[in-house]
Parts: sequence; C-alpha cells; structure tokens
Amino acid sequence: MESLWKERKAYPLLGFLSIAVFFYLNFCDDLAFPILWQPKMMGFVGTNSTQFVINDDNREQSVFYVNGWNSYWLMEVSVWSTSRSKVSEMFRRGSLMGMTVCRTWAFSDGDRHDALQIAPGVFNEMVFQGLDFVIAEAKKHQIRLILCLVNNLDAFGGKDQYVKWAQEAGVDVSSSTDSFFSHPTIKRYYKNYIRAILTRKNSLTGLRYSEEPAVFAWELINEPRCTSSSSAPFLQTWITEMAAFIKSLDQNHLVTVGLEGFYGSQTTERSGVNPGEWAASLGTDFIQNSAIEYIDFASVHAYPESWITDADLEEKARFLSRWVDYHINDAERVLKKPVLFTEVGSSLHTNNQGTNDRDFLLKITYDKVYESAKKKQAGAGVLIWQLMVEGVESYNDEFSLVAWEHPSTYKLILEHSCRLRIMFEKGETNKEVNHADPCFGS
Repeated sequence: MESLWKERKAYPLLGFLSIAVFFYLNFCDDLAFPILWQPKMMGFVGTNSTQFVINDDNREQSVFYVNGWNSYWLMEVSVWSTSRSKVSEMFRRGSLMGMTVCRTWAFSDGDRHDALQIAPGVFNEMVFQGLDFVIAEAKKHQIRLILCLVNNLDAFGGKDQYVKWAQEAGVDVSSSTDSFFSHPTIKRYYKNYIRAILTRKNSLTGLRYSEEPAVFAWELINEPRCTSSSSAPFLQTWITEMAAFIKSLDQNHLVTVGLEGFYGSQTTERSGVNPGEWAASLGTDFIQNSAIEYIDFASVHAYPESWITDADLEEKARFLSRWVDYHINDAERVLKKPVLFTEVGSSLHTNNQGTNDRDFLLKITYDKVYESAKKKQAGAGVLIWQLMVEGVESYNDEFSLVAWEHPSTYKLILEHSCRLRIMFEKGETNKEVNHADPCFGS
C-alpha cells in the first residue's frame, strides 16, 4: 500500500515538473523562478602560459581563442521582465555569429532607481536579479561573460561616485578621483562591493557567481586612468591589492585589469607606439600593470579614430597595425600571458571606393590575432565594441551597431569566428555549440 501511495504521489509531481520545464524552455524570458533545466556543462577558463585553456570533466585541457563582443547594457535592460527578450536575442544572435565571449557591466553605482549599488554596500535586489538573468541567459546560449566591476568614467557612477560617498560620510578625502586608488575607506567600499558580487547566489541558477563557469573573468575597472601621473604608484598598488582580494575569494576565475593598453613613463622605449604624448601621462602602463602576479591576462583597447582624430585611414591603419603587433609581442615575450583586445571600436564610414572603414580596421585586428593563434602565441582574441539589438537605441554610441543590418561586418565577424573554430576544432569552442553550427551549416 505504501508503495502504491508513493507511486500515486509521484505522478502529480512528475506532471508539475514537466509543466515547469515546458514553461521555462518556452517562456523563460518572462519568468523568474529557479532554473529546473540546466544547460550543458561548461568548464572554467584558465591559462597555460600565453594561451587560454578550458578544463573538461576528464581534466583535459582544450585551447580557447576568443571572438566576442561588448554589450554594456545587458544588466540594466534585464531589470524589467518586459525587456529581457532583448538580452536573450543579443545572446542568440551573438551565438549565431560563432562568438563565445561577451563583456558587460556588472556595476551601476549611485542613487538612481536603476542602480545596482545605491549606497556603499546597499543593493537594489531587482537590479541584482537583472544581473542574475544576464548570467543565466549567457549560460543558456553557451556564452561566457567578462564582468567589469567599476567604471573609471562617471557613467553609471564610476570611481567618482565612490569618492562622493566617502565625502558624504564625513571622510577627509581629496576631491580628486585618484583618491579611489589610494584612500583606505574608498578601497574598503570597493572590496565590500567585490565581496557582494562574488558571493551572490544567483536567484535563477542557484550558483554563487564565484562558482559560475559562464563567467569568463572579472575585470577590475573599465579603462583606468589617473588625473595625475604622480598617482601611478597608487594605481599599481591598487591593482595588486584588488586582484589578490578577488583571488582570496574566488579561485575559479581569471582576473584582468581593464586597461586601454597605453605605455607609461616607465617604458619610454615604447612611447612611440602610443597614439600621442598624452597617453603616457595617464598613470597607467601596459607592461607594469599587466605583469602583476594576480593578473591572469592582459587587456587592450583600440580606438584609432578617437585617439588620432586628424589622421587619414592609411595612417590609422598603420597605427593600429603597430599597436596590435607590439601588445601581442609584449604579452608573448615580456608578460608571458594571453592578451585580449577587449574593445575594438570604429565608426561606420564608407569612402569613395565604397569600402567600409570599420571593416577595414577591424580586419587588421582580426588578422593579426589569427596569425598569432596559428603560431600558438599570446594574441588570444578580439571583442568588438559594441553590438546592439533593435529596441536598445538609448545605449547607442558612435561605435555601436546592429551587426545583421551591416552584412559586410556581419560576414567578417562570422568568418573570423569560423576560422578560429576550424583551427581548433577539437577544442571547447566546438564541443559547446548547442545550435546549428554557423560555420558548417549543420
């Protein structure tokens, strides 16, 4: 009788579970209950000298080269269930272009209604659930995330907001935003933020962020700069301290700085590689900052149009070519770490011959990283800035695009994804694809 009772009780339970799975698979963009169906397992990304590798269930390593993109707006758009479908669509389309990594903001600081951290250590749970959704949805599409933890710029609060919080609390702190890198109170605010992020248990997956393989890496700060070059030692110490702090909480994930890649006053022999003399006065140094023990890979940005505004296309191409070459070589020979070009941006401009300047400049970076990959060297990937979908135009800038509205750029992105995949077809990049393969049409 007891066996029969259990059997009868099991039928409604199985029916409920079946219905729940059906609703998740078909309507998950609008529902917010824990995921009952787990996507295919993903391994954590690590490094082996100058290459990214992924450890599978059998503890075998596969080499991993990145073709990816930026969409900084994902968390904010995910706050409201009515707009989450746009995030899902961005991941779907990125996956259809063969891309495997997306970089996005995991911060929004201030007293706005849509801020994640509204005061030091005080969080908006609704916004946190938006970030939960971004991570869960990326995992569903087999996309890994580089999550940036604070902005150097004022947009979305940034380091300026941390300084203001300290001042409002009566702390004797300079109004210079360089205080972000040096003042103990502000550093404590930031460490508390890191702790909250890394220990957050995702309301959809049930995993802590520190346990989530869909996270590719933590990025300390977007484009760090100092207002005075004399603050360079404070920035160097800050990077060391914060990267070590992350590693003390999370041994699963990689850490990078978020540098633009400028060479500083400590590496005068590289000064000619910079886009101008101004770049060496910002307190950053690609080699010195990236060489820190707890930094797992180097990061570089590339904006030839913004950095050398008066140059023609040929001069911008020469600069970009040299910029990429030097950073790959320094990562390979000096740092002995992988390097990711985490923002490569160019506006759409068609010249008299009908050539798209953006495609021309992007192809330079793609080709050089591909050549590095063929030699199994440190050029480990490129992330275009930035991709959009219809309906998120408010996050647009001069370098943003809806790729499928620009066939030549779309084709270029897809072709680069495919040649990397084909080169390492036995690697994780192939094993994780869970849709019709865009490279082989199967």
